[in-house]
Amino acid sequence: MTSPATSPAQAAVAIPERLSAWPWALQRLFLLAFLAAIGGLIWLLYQRDRDEQQATLVSDVLWLEQNFHLQFERNAELLQRLGDDYAAGSLDGATLDARAAAVRRLTQGTTQIVLLEGDGKERGAWPPMAGELTVGEAQPEVPAPAVARLAAALGRPVYSNAYAVVGGDIQFEVHVPAYRNGRPAATVVGLYSLRKMLGEVVPWWFAEKYQLNVLDSGGNLLMSKTQVEARRDAGLHQVAFDPPGHGLALQVVAFHHETRVLPILLVVTIAGLASAMTWSLWVLRRHVLSRYAAEKALRDEYAFRKAMEDSLHTGLRARDLQGRVTYVNPAFCRMVGWPAEELVGRAPPMPYWPPEHMDFLIEANQRLLGAPAGTQGLELKFMRHNGERFDALIYEAPLIDAAGRHCGWMGSVVDITERRRAEEFARAQQERLQFTARLVTMGELASALAHELNQPLAAISSYSTGCMNRAEQGLLKPEELRDALSKLSAQARRAGQIIRRVHDFVRRSEPRREQQPVAALVEDAAGLLEADARRRGVALVLDMEPDLPQVNMDRVMIEQVLVNILRNAMDAMQDTAPPDRALHLGVRRSGSGVELSVADRGCGIAPEVANRLFDAFFTTKRDGMGMGLNICRSIMELHHGKLWFEARDGGGTVFHLYLPGAD
Repeated sequence: MTSPATSPAQAAVAIPERLSAWPWALQRLFLLAFLAAIGGLIWLLYQRDRDEQQATLVSDVLWLEQNFHLQFERNAELLQRLGDDYAAGSLDGATLDARAAAVRRLTQGTTQIVLLEGDGKERGAWPPMAGELTVGEAQPEVPAPAVARLAAALGRPVYSNAYAVVGGDIQFEVHVPAYRNGRPAATVVGLYSLRKMLGEVVPWWFAEKYQLNVLDSGGNLLMSKTQVEARRDAGLHQVAFDPPGHGLALQVVAFHHETRVLPILLVVTIAGLASAMTWSLWVLRRHVLSRYAAEKALRDEYAFRKAMEDSLHTGLRARDLQGRVTYVNPAFCRMVGWPAEELVGRAPPMPYWPPEHMDFLIEANQRLLGAPAGTQGLELKFMRHNGERFDALIYEAPLIDAAGRHCGWMGSVVDITERRRAEEFARAQQERLQFTARLVTMGELASALAHELNQPLAAISSYSTGCMNRAEQGLLKPEELRDALSKLSAQARRAGQIIRRVHDFVRRSEPRREQQPVAALVEDAAGLLEADARRRGVALVLDMEPDLPQVNMDRVMIEQVLVNILRNAMDAMQDTAPPDRALHLGVRRSGSGVELSVADRGCGIAPEVANRLFDAFFTTKRDGMGMGLNICRSIMELHHGKLWFEARDGGGTVFHLYLPGAD
């Protein structure tokens, strides 16, 4: 029996159905391969993206760690400068407060700066301490004395353990030692707030991408930049937070993982991130460079001003309103011989005040501190460390702070010892020159004075001879003897007066100003020149008001001035006709003083000579020295008086002398 056979049509349909499954299988295979390739590509891209994001995370964390490290170093450098300047003694009082406040503003992350002395005592805090702020028993003392001692021993900044404070914050300290002459002199403590540090140092873009946690040595969370919880599978990296160290760690967790399917988006995103990173680095670089330039300019300016200050030969001294020394420059220290450390902080009496002038200096200091604000100059006697005395010229000016308040006095001190010696030498030379001029004047008047003195001497001799002859003849009567003796006495007084005037005029004595009448001086000067005037044919006319005030003067010096001007007036009338040779000497009251005028009828003073008439060594006489009028003007200035001249109506010259009254 045979089976039914398959028809050709059915065979034709069956074969294509079996053959058509292969392409579908291939398609499925290709689709699966494509999907697998796409999946593999996506997985590779995803892995590559994860690796790149992890690398970016590590790079950002390292950058943040570097930024923290640089900020801690910069803050430590600012604190070191503050401590060094304080140890050097250049900061005190308001200057220290202003400097410490400025440093606190410049140090990011700090909440307070505390200055400790070398013995650990607190010098000051900015802002001031607000009481106990710590929580628990972890940190019993703020600042930590043990850390301060360790920093002083190691000679470098040392950080303390982190501890909790009131308000949920975490705080740690940095202790920066400062030395003077190789010994610990001070410690500057910066108190860091972990919350403030994260807020000021961590940039916004970092906080936007990552969650930043600070862990302690046991892995416990101390502080977080944000309260938003991040996914742990999105990327995590942890590094040591040193400084401050002590087991602290920075843990950075990415908020989310971006899956970028298309490569172009990956490129664009990477390019965008690279651009953002480049821009942020460029901005950061500009910021760092600008701050570095500002700090360098500040250092250069400070060094320049310090060099200027150290190069000064003028001593500078600053004092507060109570007279306590707050600053001295090197020139002042060299001048008095005391180091700045022994002067700064000292209150009156000062060690450079001589004991013999102590009462006067204390009174002058009190008068200065109580005087109204204004520049004042004062010459005082100071004492060097070796006991040598020297003259100092001091100019005191009010010291005004940045707020415009009068906070003390700033003084400049100049050693004028050599100048005073030169002035004393010049004064002695001037006195010798005046004495020589008087001797020369008396020598020129010697002939006339001898003739004037010869007259009373001859009369005395004649009266004596007559009396003797009458007595020998026995004819001398008592009335005749009485008359003769009276005349002898008058002539003797006249001779004695002439000798006294010469003696007073040429005697050498120290200048001594006293209250004296002018009338006696004028009469003596006129009497001294009376004989010379008669010899020259000059009529000396004296016009003096009564009841003239007394003046403070050295009589010999003023008489020398008057005699010199009277003789110059007589010399000027050598070529004047005899009837016109009249010399008028007027004395009258002028305000509270006395004015003397000498008027002649001489040749007058030419305009080209008038401007040089009082110059030293300028003369119009053939044998003159050119010192007479120059000495006269110096004497009048010494007496606070005036000497001037003017042309006289009708010809001649009038010289005026003004002497202030004794009041």
